[in-house]
Amino acid sequence: MAPKAALIMGSDSDFEKLKGCVSKLKEFKIEVDVNVISAHRTPDKAADFAKNAETNGIEVIICAAGMAAHLGGVIAAHTTVPVIGIPIKSTLDGMDALLATVQMPPGIPVATVGIDNGINAAILAAQMLAIKYDYLKDALKDAKVKMVQGVEQKNIKVKELAAEI
Repeated sequence: MAPKAALIMGSDSDFEKLKGCVSKLKEFKIEVDVNVISAHRTPDKAADFAKNAETNGIEVIICAAGMAAHLGGVIAAHTTVPVIGIPIKSTLDGMDALLATVQMPPGIPVATVGIDNGINAAILAAQMLAIKYDYLKDALKDAKVKMVQGVEQKNIKVKELAAEI
């Protein structure tokens, strides 16, 4: 059985910024259930989704929202499944969304990544799921090795470009 995550966005306009998140989850072979659910416009649906997440096999929930950005907190209030928040840049350069996502009251944690950083949300979800799914530990280690190799290649390229000046 593959691990399963949910990605919830407050608006379909957020999807462009979340393609990297979906892609990274799929790269880690994590099944992803993608939804548009608004904390404010569809609060009953948000609560129902959260309350039934565990029963539906969801093991981590990623919530992306801009402006008021209460989606992660609303979801977290109704479930014990870990919630990761992605603040989406919309107004105030995304600082309003960042603060609304990260500043949760005691007892309702929402792990929060940087503004528009769906890729880090997917990696964090994979790290959480790696506690249960051993193959993810190796996949995450491989990803770190590739990252190091990529930086080393960029270093060589920059040195070559600098030598040409």
